[in-house]
Amino acid sequence: MRVIGALVPLLLCFFAHASELRDDGVAPTAQLRQGELSAPTPLQIPGARLIATSELRALMSGAPESRPVLFDVLGGDGHLSLPGAIWLPGAGRGSSFEDETQVHLAKLLDLVTRGDRRRTLVFFCASPTCWLSYNAALRAAQLGYEDVRWYRGGIEAWRAAGGPVTELRVVWKRPAG
Repeated sequence: MRVIGALVPLLLCFFAHASELRDDGVAPTAQLRQGELSAPTPLQIPGARLIATSELRALMSGAPESRPVLFDVLGGDGHLSLPGAIWLPGAGRGSSFEDETQVHLAKLLDLVTRGDRRRTLVFFCASPTCWLSYNAALRAAQLGYEDVRWYRGGIEAWRAAGGPVTELRVVWKRPAG
């Protein structure tokens, strides 16, 4: 029984990693998805790059000035997330690349990157069945950021790989209006 109990976490980790790169046959699109945001996602994203857990871990362990800026776009009232992530609830919603969300995101990204459009930006949400991070990554690419990464596996894959999660400390407060 102890052997089976010890195998369960390993199997969960394997399946979470496998789902992070599983091809669900969904075609990539350069348009924001507006309906059913909890659904299988593509394996590619126009203007950005897919990043897996192992590559993200390597980037996060680099020198502070070379680490990516992490953006958690999951909605809700709060949750545990990747260490150092900036919480951007709502950044993956909206109707177009000309809406208020885009305008506010442009200002925030400019502030956070200090105008460096080459800075590595990583967008993620809950899991491979969350379009919010896909949409947010599309938005950043549309704004001209050159190194946009989409962490498709999200918090689910990160936790399954044994990655630490923490309380979110920096939250994007969107202006009312």
